[in-house]
Amino acid sequence: MTDVRQHAEEIHEQFSDHLDVTVDDVASRLDSLVNEYKVPMEEARRSVTSHYLDEAGLERDDIRTGGTSDVQVEDIETDEQWVNLTAKVVDLWEPRSDSVGQVGLLGDETGTIKFTKWAKSDLPELEEDKVYRLGNVVTDEYQGRYSVKLNRTTNVEELDTDIEVGDNATEVEGALIDIQSGSGLIKRCPKEDCTRVLQNGRCSEHGEQEGEFDLRIKGVVDDGNDVHEVIFNEEATENLTGIELEEAKQMAMDALDTTVVADEMREKTLGYYYRVSGPTMGRYVLANDVEQLSGPVDAEAALIKARSM
Repeated sequence: MTDVRQHAEEIHEQFSDHLDVTVDDVASRLDSLVNEYKVPMEEARRSVTSHYLDEAGLERDDIRTGGTSDVQVEDIETDEQWVNLTAKVVDLWEPRSDSVGQVGLLGDETGTIKFTKWAKSDLPELEEDKVYRLGNVVTDEYQGRYSVKLNRTTNVEELDTDIEVGDNATEVEGALIDIQSGSGLIKRCPKEDCTRVLQNGRCSEHGEQEGEFDLRIKGVVDDGNDVHEVIFNEEATENLTGIELEEAKQMAMDALDTTVVADEMREKTLGYYYRVSGPTMGRYVLANDVEQLSGPVDAEAALIKARSM
């Protein structure tokens, strides 16, 4: 089976209950994008899926994008995966949008994770301190933080049990030895509930976008034994570097180049020792609190040593 045909069959299965479309129809659209216009397969698949979503009047969260498996909070480290989760409602927050029915925090023995329940999902209200089995929720990611979304296909079952919610926070002390690509002044997709970083002005889901500016650092901290990947959001990045968003935008405008911001951040931070604490999401530590301890060290030598481990 060709790669195009296999992807076409998977897309067809997603829409077979909603549209009168054949596998050949889907394959033809994919083939045109991939072989005629040289669009990468993943982007072509997103484009074709978006076309059929519009035709069916559906949202992306209304269709399943893969097999559904039972997971715990600590297992969630991939974006746009369909999973089943048994968790306790730890906290509920006030929604900031009319499109959101409920938003809050879920937890199990391995940690906590944010959840969003769409207003149009027509699901029962979740209550604090109660445990639910949530079937068919979809994962999402923003700045290394993963969350789950409840949609119209989600099954909500209240369980007569309790869960002792674990703490997935960690603390790392060490030298900041690398600031990775994708750091500095970035742009995010402005579409509601989408926070993906734009690549060459394109969102992987919504195509070409003007984008909204943001700051972040994807750093590597060496504690002497192990290296840890740390994500600093806008607030943490400003505190770490002393560079605020408006200043970063002006720097990029003056130089006609956004990379000068990341370069300046490297000059200010690499080789210094920090204590970073925050939750762990997948392989990342999310920097909620940052304290400079001492420095500098030879960051380049430390990075070479870390890469040889």
